[in-house]
Amino acid sequence: MTETNHCRSLVLVLGDQLSLDLSSLKRADPAHDRVLMIEVMAEATYVRHHKKKIVFLFSAMRHFAEELKEAGWTVDYVKLNDPANSGSFKGEVKRACERLRPQRMVVTEPGEWRVLEDMRSWSDAFSLPVEILTDTRFFSTVADFRAWADGRKQLRMEYFYREMRRSTGLLMDGDKPAGGKWNYDADNRKPAQPDLFMPEPKRFKPDAITQEVLDLVASRFSGHIGDLEPFWFAVTRKDAEEACEHFLADMLADFGTYQDAMLSGRKFLFHSVLSAYLNAGLLDAKVLCRKVEEAWKADKVPLNAAEGFIRQILGWREYVRGIYWLKMPDYVDSNALGADRPLPDFYWTGQTRMRCLSEAIGQTLEEAYAHHIQRLMVTGNFALLAGVRPKEVHEWYLMVYADAYEWVEAPNTIGMSQFADGGLLGSKPYVSSGNYIDRMSDYCGACSYDVKQKTGPKACPFNALYWDFLDRNKDVLKGNPRLGQPYASWHRMGPEKQQLLKESAADFLKRLFEGEDV
Repeated sequence: MTETNHCRSLVLVLGDQLSLDLSSLKRADPAHDRVLMIEVMAEATYVRHHKKKIVFLFSAMRHFAEELKEAGWTVDYVKLNDPANSGSFKGEVKRACERLRPQRMVVTEPGEWRVLEDMRSWSDAFSLPVEILTDTRFFSTVADFRAWADGRKQLRMEYFYREMRRSTGLLMDGDKPAGGKWNYDADNRKPAQPDLFMPEPKRFKPDAITQEVLDLVASRFSGHIGDLEPFWFAVTRKDAEEACEHFLADMLADFGTYQDAMLSGRKFLFHSVLSAYLNAGLLDAKVLCRKVEEAWKADKVPLNAAEGFIRQILGWREYVRGIYWLKMPDYVDSNALGADRPLPDFYWTGQTRMRCLSEAIGQTLEEAYAHHIQRLMVTGNFALLAGVRPKEVHEWYLMVYADAYEWVEAPNTIGMSQFADGGLLGSKPYVSSGNYIDRMSDYCGACSYDVKQKTGPKACPFNALYWDFLDRNKDVLKGNPRLGQPYASWHRMGPEKQQLLKESAADFLKRLFEGEDV
């Protein structure tokens, strides 16, 4: 770390801003300005992040600092184990200001509300101008989304997505969507067969910098969740781009068709595993979407695959960011269904007789990764059916996944997964019995429970929990038009069958929260 001289501007680069075209860097001049990067204990522990997640971010930050130096920047880099490290953004910015005496500070807006609130106090605290710039790496700004949302009764992603397609021209044929449809989701729900050949994501061997971080995390974060090794994530822009090209060439063509499928022991199927690189800044969302569009135009991938992938980035990723900044800071405390049970212990161990949860949580602990259907329809579905407090579910997802930052994770969990915002984000709760999991996976065949049984100790717990969820939340949900058919089915069962289902659910929940092996 350099200790000398004044600088005109101090440019703070955060751990999820590892982009050379960051707006704060574009505003600065390497000849006169300094970059500050900090490994902060407060950020690593405000939730107890997965060990692999911490390694990924710290190693990617250290490699990005080297990339900046090669590009001509002077970088002040504060490592976590620096004896003088204060452990907080504010403390380290204070030390840097005292050391470098900058005329001003320049930052790109952070991705999380609490960090922005902290930044807004820095100008007064340090007696210098602090310029907070728009993050131009997204297709839509926070202000753009607020303008789109203004006056709308419903903030549905599908309508926002169509506007984004029109504004960017992605997958458009003039003013019409390519292929005549906006959404090919109906083509993307095929279960996968175990004998289907599936390539693995690109893996990278840790270099000396990453090995140093692995040793640091093993020493300082041994009590955090998750396996530390093997560690294979890309931590440089070059490697992230190589992983991207591998996905485009070998996996994208089948991504759409099988994106909702789940198979025992197959952790990735045709998923890209690029979200951690995208959210940290190692990949550019705009470039990535154009590359996917180009692959479709070159007849290398079908339209359902290209549209499905682009919708996740151009549609969903942009949309949840807009929702986050529109509704924070109260959003993470939403609890529209009044769920009040604790997160079950097996979310920390993966030790449960329910095969689907054991598979999804087990690979989460191993890889700091699970794909979106495992998150939504297995771990999220179970928590919602069981009535777990949404904020506990939110904090678990934020903790365990390498791609999780609050701006993207909280709306996905609070809104879509747990329906805790009362339907602001999703038009219905994403709940299902065991039938959905059986249809989209091979988990049920090797499970201790029988997915065909509806009640009793051997029955799949999802079955009774599903109907119990609908019954106990009927005052809130019975008017939802998308739940008309399930409620009609519930009423046709009659009191005796309803009582059996409720008793079966109550017995399971009692055993679960009394610590029995379920």
